[in-house]
Amino acid sequence: MSTDLSTNTDTGAKTPPSKSLVLGTVLLAVFVVPMSISGTAVALPAISADIGGGTAGLQWVVNAFNLAFACFTLVWGSLADRFGRGRLFALGAATFAVGSAASALAPGIGTLDIARGIAGLGGAAIFSCGAAILSSSFDGPARHRAFALFGTTAGIGVTLGPTISGALADSAGWRVIFAIQAAVLVAVLVLSPAVGLRAPAVKVDGRFDIAGSVLLVVGLLAAMIGIVQGRPWGWGSPGVIIAFVLAVLLLGAFTVVESRLATPLLDLPLLVHRRFLALCLVPVAASFGFVTLLTYFPTYLQFVAGDSSAKAGATIVLLTIPVVVGPLAAGRAVSAGVNPLVVIWLSLAALVLGDLGLLLAGPHTLVAVLALPLLLAGCGMGLSAGLVDGQALALVPEEQAGMAAGVVNTLRLGSEAIAVAVYAAILSGLAASRARDGLSGIAGVTDPDAVVTKTASGDLGKALDSAGAARAQVHSVVVDAYNGAFHTTLVTMTVVVLALSGAIALLLRGGRKA
Repeated sequence: MSTDLSTNTDTGAKTPPSKSLVLGTVLLAVFVVPMSISGTAVALPAISADIGGGTAGLQWVVNAFNLAFACFTLVWGSLADRFGRGRLFALGAATFAVGSAASALAPGIGTLDIARGIAGLGGAAIFSCGAAILSSSFDGPARHRAFALFGTTAGIGVTLGPTISGALADSAGWRVIFAIQAAVLVAVLVLSPAVGLRAPAVKVDGRFDIAGSVLLVVGLLAAMIGIVQGRPWGWGSPGVIIAFVLAVLLLGAFTVVESRLATPLLDLPLLVHRRFLALCLVPVAASFGFVTLLTYFPTYLQFVAGDSSAKAGATIVLLTIPVVVGPLAAGRAVSAGVNPLVVIWLSLAALVLGDLGLLLAGPHTLVAVLALPLLLAGCGMGLSAGLVDGQALALVPEEQAGMAAGVVNTLRLGSEAIAVAVYAAILSGLAASRARDGLSGIAGVTDPDAVVTKTASGDLGKALDSAGAARAQVHSVVVDAYNGAFHTTLVTMTVVVLALSGAIALLLRGGRKA
C-alpha cells in the first residue's frame, strides 16, 4: 500500500481515488461532529427564548446527542467491518445530515431532543467508520500524518464550536447552526462514493450479532442515563438505582452472549490485549484531566476571579490551542522516529503537571500565572489525540478495524460523560457544604438556601441576589467556598489521572506488541 497522501498506485478495473480526497472527505465530517458537541451548549439560551422547554428539555438537547454517540459507536464499527466502511460512513453522514436538518426545523423542544439523538447516531458512525477508513487506507508515516490530521481536525472542531455557534446564534438565529451542519454533511455525502471505493467491505463470516447489539446499546443507555440524571434526580433516587442495576445486568448478559458467539459484536479477547487496552485508557485519562476543565474552568474564572464571559473564553483558548497543534506535532515526531509511547507518556505527564499547576488559581491570580498550566493540560489532550487511535487500530487485524475504532470511541465518549458527571457531583457538593458552613455565622441573609443552591450551580449573580443586606459578606463566603471546592475537585481528578497512568504503565509492561 502506498504511503503517499496524495498519490495512488493501486491498479484494477476501477482505479481508487486519490488518498487526499479520501482523507479530506473523512476530515470534513470529523470537523463537524465535535463542533456540534462543543457548540450546541452555547445556543441553549437562544433555543430557550425561541421554543422554551425548561431546564430538563434543554439539557437533553446536549445529552441526547452524547448518549446516542456513546451507545452506538461500537455497533457502527462492527457493521462497517461487515458491510463496508465507506458505505456505513456515508450512511452515518446521511443520518447526521437528517438529524441536523430536523434540528433546524424543530417546532418544539421534544422534537429537537429527538433530532439531536438522530444526529448523535450519525456522529457515532462518522467517527468509528472514519477512523477505520484511515487505518485501512494508509501505512507507515502516511498513517501517522493521517491520524495526526484526524486529531487536529477534531481539536479545531471542539475549539471553534462555541465561537461559531455563538456568532451564528446572535447574528442569524440558532436554527442556522444546525442548517449549516446539515449542508456540510450533504457535501460529505456527495464525496462519499470516493471513500466507498477506497474502503470496501471486509469478508466476515457468520451472521451479524443482533442480540449482542441490543444488549450493549440498551445496557450502555441505562448506564449513561444513570450517570447523566444522577445529579438532577439524586444519586440515591429509585430511577438512578434502577438504571444502574439494569445496566449491570444487561452488560453482564452481553459479555456472556459475546463469549459464546463465533462472530460477536465485540471480540472479548481484544479487551485483554494489554497494549490495546492501555491505549484505550489514554483518552479516559484525558476525560478526567482535560474535558472536565474545558467544561467547568470557564465557570470558575467567572465565579471566583470575576472575569467576564469574554475574558474567560479568551483564557480558555490557552487550554484549547494545544489540542489543535498537538496532534500534528505528535504525528511529525512519530514519523521522525520517536517511539509513540514516549509521546503518550509525555501527554500524560503534561496532563498531570498542568492540572497540578492550576492549583495556583485563585481570586486574584493573573492569567500569566495560569498560562503554562493551561497549555500543559491542553498538551495532555492534544499530543495523544489521533495518535492513540492510529496506534490502537494498528494492533488489530484489518477485518476488526471498525470494531477497534468503536471500542476506542465508546470508551472516549463514555468516560467523558462519567468524568463530567463525577466532577459536577463533587464540585457542587463541596461548594454547597462550604457555603452553608460559611453562611451560618452571617446574619441578615434573605434566603440562605437559595444562596447555597446557586453557589453549587456556579451562578454567582443569583447567589448574591438572595444575600440581602449581607451581600458583601456573602460574596466573600461563596467565592471562598467555590474556590476551595474547585481545588479539592481538581486534586481528586488529578489522582484519577495518576491512577489511570499507573494502570497504563502496568498494562504496557509485558504487553504484546503489534
